[in-house]
Amino acid sequence: MRVGLGFDVHKLVEGTPFTLGGVVIPHHKGATGHSDADTLIHAVCDALLGAANLGDIGLHFPDTDPSIKNIDSKILLKKVVQMIEQKGYTIVNVDTTVCLQQPKLQPYIALMQKTLAQTMSIPAEDISIKATTSEKLGYTGREEGISAYAVALIKKS
Repeated sequence: MRVGLGFDVHKLVEGTPFTLGGVVIPHHKGATGHSDADTLIHAVCDALLGAANLGDIGLHFPDTDPSIKNIDSKILLKKVVQMIEQKGYTIVNVDTTVCLQQPKLQPYIALMQKTLAQTMSIPAEDISIKATTSEKLGYTGREEGISAYAVALIKKS
């Protein structure tokens, strides 16, 4: 068994769609980046890649690659799952925390779990998504950005 840790952060801007955990969430701000800026999925990708000692998301999907400009991050996650499977691993579970002042995520967590489960081909019960604020401190507290942490446990198939 191996464990990996992932972290990601993105800037929030007015008028940009807000996609998190593969779900579009209604909000006046959204994350911006080279892809769809799905901070949660990017953290999960890094956790899985780290657990399998395959580097990080920037190594495999660099922001200089025009072929992945505005790509749906679920596609990247599927590719990461294929990479770890090719190395002989399966996912045991994934535990995540999203730090965001607004919007409140609780109404969307079950749908994010279901979406991630379908994307990774694992049971939704093996995916934990927690949400917290930073008590109005720092860039997340000022609603300038979003961050996400993920831990993944994998095992040899």
